Amino acid sequence: MIKIISTAATALLLTGVAAPAMAQSWMPNGTATRDWSGPYVGVYGSATKANDQDDERLRFDRNLDGNFGDTVVTTAGADAFSAGSCGGSANGNVPTAGCDDDASGSEGGIRAGWDFQFGSFVVGAVAEYSGFAGAEDSLTSYSTTPAAYTFERKLQNLAALRARVGYALGPALIYGTAGGATGEMSNQFYSSNTQNSFTATTDDDQADGYQAGGGVEYMLAPKLSVTGEYLYTSLEAPDFDIRVGRGNAIATNPFVLTPNTTGTDMRRSNGRFGLHAVRIGMNYRF
Repeated sequence: MIKIISTAATALLLTGVAAPAMAQSWMPNGTATRDWSGPYVGVYGSATKANDQDDERLRFDRNLDGNFGDTVVTTAGADAFSAGSCGGSANGNVPTAGCDDDASGSEGGIRAGWDFQFGSFVVGAVAEYSGFAGAEDSLTSYSTTPAAYTFERKLQNLAALRARVGYALGPALIYGTAGGATGEMSNQFYSSNTQNSFTATTDDDQADGYQAGGGVEYMLAPKLSVTGEYLYTSLEAPDFDIRVGRGNAIATNPFVLTPNTTGTDMRRSNGRFGLHAVRIGMNYRF
């Protein structure tokens, strides 16, 4: 999907360079009366925040049958993870130590698009590509040993191809936008448990989903505009499973109790990555 979006963005850009300038006129008081039809290219930057999932927790597959609905129990039959979970990275081995909320980040990117105007209504398409700094989503669960187990997802890049529908009011274009999105994510696992062994059995990086939002584009000059918008991105997070083996732990360690002494698989309960972005940018229109 990244290749498709990148090809679409290139086509929009090349066509825009070859197209004639958009018809436009400027009133003495600075108010623009213009046709928004035509191609454009631009840049943008965003402040981002990943969704917090207050009810998220780790899920376990004790018998390795692929179903993550089991409970890891002690030899006394107690829930070994009854200590709870929190959103973020652990500050210690117990929940009372708290978690760092590492969901905030930033992005910067480029875009290319084409609009068509019909009266005051404007429709078009836009292709975008952005890189991220710090856009991540972490979860920590605690065992009663005590120990902390942290799963981290980090968005590396994001490409999107969206439709845009707007209404022109003088020099301003008010619009809504929605479409497909795809990106690459990295997965990390950390634990204060030094006795068991931890091996990633599944570690994918591709994440597909959608974007939706809206904003305003305002003309500053005959070919230059500034944009402000909000976008929500929802991606199906890539699979990331950790197998907990015995390692140096005792034979009665909860992760290797019957029914499967090989170990226990664990993953996050939330399979989606949600991201809020508030953007500012500039477009050059041909």
